[in-house]
Amino acid sequence: MRVYYQDTDAGGVVFHAQYLAFMERARSELLNEAGLDLARLADEQRVLFLVFQLSARYHQAARLNDMLWVSAEAVKIGRASLTFHQRVERDAVLLVEADITLALVNRDTMRPTRMPEKLAELFK
Repeated sequence: MRVYYQDTDAGGVVFHAQYLAFMERARSELLNEAGLDLARLADEQRVLFLVFQLSARYHQAARLNDMLWVSAEAVKIGRASLTFHQRVERDAVLLVEADITLALVNRDTMRPTRMPEKLAELFK
């Protein structure tokens, strides 16, 4: 993905929280490519993904107009959670990496819920 002006601070450097938005897009694309429609999952199975915990390490900054590669790899599947390891790179140079755990919650009660079997199979 390209770094746009709106992603940067006054110095043309990517704002630290914007990397989390880049990672969110990568996770969404991974799910989309696997045929999982998050809106349908929420409507039909009443399941939402909420960020529960994250740990990020910033190695180098990205700048305006850089082309970035953002990965998302599911590394742990729990009964009601899913953990991803994610990387943001520019020309194979690591800029940011993070471990992000998503909690699965019932859309109506906002309480933790078991991962649907179809979803668990998707990540195995």
